Amino acid sequence: MPDFLLPDLGEGLTEAEIVHWLVKVGDTVAVDQAVVEVETAKAAVEVPVPFAGVVTALHGEPGQSLSVGSPLLSVGEAAGFAEPGVVTPSPAEAESSGNVLIGYGTAPTTRRRRTGRVNGAAPATAPVQVSGPGVISPFVRKLASDNGIDLRQVIGTGPDGIIRRADVETVLAARLPEPSVPTAGERRIPLRGLRKVVADKLTTSRREIPEATVWVDVDATELVAARAALNAAAPDRPVSLLGLIARFAVAGLRRFPELNSRVEGEEIVVLDTINLGFAAQTARGLVVPVVPGAHELSTRDLSAAIAERTAAAREGGLTPAELTGGTFTVNNYGVFGVDGSAAIINHPEAAILGVGRIMDRPWIVDGELAARKICELTLAFDHRVCDGGTAGGFLRFVADCVESPVTALGEM
Repeated sequence: MPDFLLPDLGEGLTEAEIVHWLVKVGDTVAVDQAVVEVETAKAAVEVPVPFAGVVTALHGEPGQSLSVGSPLLSVGEAAGFAEPGVVTPSPAEAESSGNVLIGYGTAPTTRRRRTGRVNGAAPATAPVQVSGPGVISPFVRKLASDNGIDLRQVIGTGPDGIIRRADVETVLAARLPEPSVPTAGERRIPLRGLRKVVADKLTTSRREIPEATVWVDVDATELVAARAALNAAAPDRPVSLLGLIARFAVAGLRRFPELNSRVEGEEIVVLDTINLGFAAQTARGLVVPVVPGAHELSTRDLSAAIAERTAAAREGGLTPAELTGGTFTVNNYGVFGVDGSAAIINHPEAAILGVGRIMDRPWIVDGELAARKICELTLAFDHRVCDGGTAGGFLRFVADCVESPVTALGEM
C-alpha cells in the first residue's frame, strides 16, 4: 500500500502543521477515518485516510509543518481485515474515494463524523460514545494542552456543557503568576502558521500595491441614536455599529464599484459580487472572516452575519473557505481604543475602510459649540484602480450615511 500524502487543503494553502495524531503505529484504520488533526494558516481540520489497513508509520511529529504532497502516514494491508460495506480503493482510486478532507468537496450525506476514540484512535466501525470533557474547538484543546490544563477539571459553560475558550482562559487567569527568572539574550518566535501567512500577505500588499490613504472625521451622534432605536424596535435581532457602517460601505461600493476590484496583470477586474471581509482579533491572531454576497443582505442580516462569524472565528470554528474570497475589508480598530490608522490593504483587494473609536469631542453644530460623538474613518486604496476623486467620493458617501443614518437607511 503506498504512503498517504498530505492532500491539497484547498484555498491556496500549501502546508499544514500537525496538531496531534488520532492514530498510532499498529492501529487498524478504515477508509475515510480521521487519522490526524492539522492546523493550516486558516483553520484546524481533521484529515481522513483514503486507505484501509494497519498504520505502519507516521511521518511527522506534533508541531511539525508538512508541505502538501509530503508523506503523512503509511498504511499496510491487514490480514483478514475488512470493514463491512467498505472496499479499499486502489492507489489510482484513492483520490476520489470518500472524503479528501473533512469539510471539503464531499456532500454532507457522505461525511462521517467521529464521535469517540479508543486509545486515541477513531473507531473503525460504528462510532462509540465515550465519556470525557465536551470540547468541540481544536484550538481550545491546544490552548489547554500548551498550558498543561486537564480538560477533565474544567467546567464547560457552553451549550450541553461544551468547554469554550473562555472557560480555559478563566482557569489560566486564576493561576498565580510564576516568579520571573531574569534571562539574558533574546527570544525567538517562529514565523509560521497564521502569523507567516499574515506576514507574507502584508509584505505582498506593500510590495505590489501603490497605496494611498484618505480620512475624515464624522459626527456619529445620530448613528449611535439610530442603532439604539433599531435595537429597541427589535431586541431579538440587534444591530451593531460596525454592522451599520458595513452596510453603508456596501452601498458605497455600489456607487463606486472601482473599489470592489482587483488588479490581475495589466487588467483591473471590477467585481459584481461584494464579499465583505472584516478584521477580527482572535487567540490565533488577526483573521478576516468573509460575508459572501453582502450586497444582498439587509442591515440586520449583515450585522447578524458579522456577529456570528466573529464568534466562530474566536472559537476557531471557521473553515478556510469562510476566511477567503473577500473583495473589500472593513477594519474596526476603534475597539482597541485608537482614533485612526492607515491600514494595509488585504491583498489582492483594492481598498480597506478603517473605523476609529467613537468619542465625545467639541463640535460645531449650526454655528454653536456642542459635545458630539466623533469618529474617524480612513480609506486606504490601490491608486491603480482609481484616483483620489473616487476614493474621496466613496469615503464622503459613507461619512454622510454615518451622520444621517435614518435618511441613508431609508434609501437602501
